[in-house]
Amino acid sequence: MVKDYLSESRAPRYSVLMALPLLLLYEGLSFALNGSAYAGVRNGADVMLKSVFLSLGGTRGLLVFEVLLLGLGVALIWRDRRAHPGPLAGRTFVLMTLESVAYAVLFGVVVGRLTALVLGLPAILQIGAGQLDMPTKLVTSLGAGIYEELLFRVLLTGGLLWLFMVLFGMRRGGASVVAVVLSALIFSGFHYVGPLGDTFTVQSFVFRAIAGLVFSGLFVTRGIGITAWTHALYDVMLTLIQQ
Repeated sequence: MVKDYLSESRAPRYSVLMALPLLLLYEGLSFALNGSAYAGVRNGADVMLKSVFLSLGGTRGLLVFEVLLLGLGVALIWRDRRAHPGPLAGRTFVLMTLESVAYAVLFGVVVGRLTALVLGLPAILQIGAGQLDMPTKLVTSLGAGIYEELLFRVLLTGGLLWLFMVLFGMRRGGASVVAVVLSALIFSGFHYVGPLGDTFTVQSFVFRAIAGLVFSGLFVTRGIGITAWTHALYDVMLTLIQQ
């Protein structure tokens, strides 16, 4: 039964479908907060991805992005459902939610301890964010879960893995290690870019690099749904604790 759950929860019909409400929640709250589908204070990964399409086609380019994103998700779910017909198990979604909450609660402690070990410092539990009002912090936290995982895990880690395997002929094991490490370093550095980026410190950079490694490992082993919700819930809890 446990083996079936671990396999099912990684499949698109569960994993991608579970990530969809997070995307809709973030986009809906962002629109309510900013009055726009792309303007205002938003998660940085969201801005980066949409800016490419906005620069190419304006608001029509943004529509293309949204159609591609939702269309790809629906296509993955549809293909998986064809291979595995029958009703979806509500119990699986409940367990995935509980698993995400558990990971989110443990995340700061585990990554903080690992950071402390690397730097030889007392225990580090979390790294703070920029100065924003509470509603904006909560909304961007949700955006981190969906858009940072889409950008840094799905696109970057997956793209680097393909690059090293196909173009450089590396074996999957070695290519995976290099892709995960590079994407984790880029993920960490991303948090210091732009006017709302954090002030750089070695402690925060190492913390986020280790966080990137953990998220990448979680993505590879548990899929996008659990990883996205773990990231979002951790950021939300951190925001509420620090308030």
